[in-house]
Amino acid sequence: MIELNNLEKKFDRFTAVDHLNLRIETGEFFGLLGPNGAGKTTTISMMSTLLLPTGGEIRINGTPLTRKNTDLKQKISVVTQEFSMRQDMTIDEIMEYQGRLYFMPGKQIREKSEELLRFCDLIDYRKRSVRKLSGGMKRKLMVCRALLTEPEILLLDEPTAGMDAMARRQMWNLLKKLNQRNLTILLTTHYMEEAESLCDRVGLMYGGKLEEVDTPARMIDALGHYAVDMTVDGELVSRFFREKEEAVRFLSGIAQDTVLRNSTLEDVFLERVGKHLERR
Repeated sequence: MIELNNLEKKFDRFTAVDHLNLRIETGEFFGLLGPNGAGKTTTISMMSTLLLPTGGEIRINGTPLTRKNTDLKQKISVVTQEFSMRQDMTIDEIMEYQGRLYFMPGKQIREKSEELLRFCDLIDYRKRSVRKLSGGMKRKLMVCRALLTEPEILLLDEPTAGMDAMARRQMWNLLKKLNQRNLTILLTTHYMEEAESLCDRVGLMYGGKLEEVDTPARMIDALGHYAVDMTVDGELVSRFFREKEEAVRFLSGIAQDTVLRNSTLEDVFLERVGKHLERR
């Protein structure tokens, strides 16, 4: 279990994360959503101990997380936004190097690498250098590398950024399989469909604060399952309804072109977080 208690991070006078309180259960797939600058990456960086909090604390299974607690840190692996691998090394070399950094025995590195590369469908490319891999394959390799030490918690910061639709779907399938192994996953993403498809719960962040936490289904239910899109004064406007009959009655009373559709998590995001952006 992960607990963030009044977690805060300041850079001079700027507050990037503002008294964040969050509890993530063991085996949960949690999504952290928000616009650029919301504090998502800073939160991930503190959970990986790359950054130290200005205030508050992080607890893993009740134990405070610090840089000195190496046993606890080894339970956590991170996949960052940026590719952080030498381009001239092969997949096998990347995995071996990672294992040596953690003083894993050579036999264990080879066996675990074989298992992970098969699991991630990279085994046929193990002798290929990183520079010759597609963007999607590089992302999967970063996940393999992160899993080599058998962590209990996986932190994913925009893991599908820049991927095409097919590669993104492949990554989704991989993450679902990992979560089924009871791996606790914290994901930051800009793709609302990704969060809606993968996450047990999501948290909406804005300005360093956690605005709302719930399941995607309950968030959509609170907004209304049906949306009517229409153009008003040249701008696209959406109205939301709990029942389809309500939406149909509304449609029958207006003459302009409209579209009736099912609401999505993106609608929730735009309604909740978009209102903050409009006031800026």
